[in-house]
Amino acid sequence: MKNILLLFLFILSLFPVLGCTSRKEVGTLENPIKISLVPGQDAKILVENGKALEKYLEEKTGLPFEVSVPANYVAVIEALGSKRADLAIMNTFGYILAKQKYGAEAALTGVYKGRDVYWGQILARKDGPKSLKDLNGKKIAFVDPSSGSGYVLPTKLLKDANIKPKEIVFAGGHDSVVSMVYQGRVDAGATYHTPAEGGVPQDARRLVMTQYPDVFDKILIIAKTEPIPNDPVVFRKDFPPELRKTIVDAFKKMVKEEGGKRIIHDLYFMDDFKDANAKDYDQVEKMLLEIGKSAQDFVH
Repeated sequence: MKNILLLFLFILSLFPVLGCTSRKEVGTLENPIKISLVPGQDAKILVENGKALEKYLEEKTGLPFEVSVPANYVAVIEALGSKRADLAIMNTFGYILAKQKYGAEAALTGVYKGRDVYWGQILARKDGPKSLKDLNGKKIAFVDPSSGSGYVLPTKLLKDANIKPKEIVFAGGHDSVVSMVYQGRVDAGATYHTPAEGGVPQDARRLVMTQYPDVFDKILIIAKTEPIPNDPVVFRKDFPPELRKTIVDAFKKMVKEEGGKRIIHDLYFMDDFKDANAKDYDQVEKMLLEIGKSAQDFVH
């Protein structure tokens, strides 16, 4: 009888543990859905807009969210691999690395003005290099080793043209690259490119217009890369399918509402989403091979 009583007490003692475990399932207050934002521009701006995204998604889905901006591109990839992030709005090349190493999946591709692709570009001061061939033996700023438009695409462009820089530096963000070029700290810099609208440039230079109003006059585009698919919304491996559908639906509805569209635009200059097609990203993996890199070269 005593043994039965002890067994009963032991089983009862498990209930708090089991209850705690269930409460900690993803999508609960104890374990909110964690979104990482790739730090492609000023972190303070991303944090502010990330809070707006967090609030919007909570209101529309009834689920708790937690948005963060990791220190660099690789940190976003690692967060998906370690479940410190459940999903991320990330750069295209970073997604390829996250897929190769951690099985991450792209659910949506960002769209802007009907375009689902973007380009890389190389910038230089008006009084500096005028073409790719002028970059031999020069100092060039890139965004991050895991940035498609800010490293992989322009690196392939330079390699194909047999251009060998004397020195390269990583600035951490597209805005920082533009600033370094403007200040003359480097001879050239690589960033994302978006076509002009109505004669008004829409590329990375506009990120520093407040600080440098004459940036479009002082900094010129000397080369443009081939296009790659826009930034995707990526989920970690094994994320619950029903929650994924709820979130994807919320993002799709978000860009149909004025307030939601403004949040997405302010974050990454997107105004719509389409379902991601894995084949669209195959060319990016091919580019990775062409410059002699693998995921292990960037993620450790």
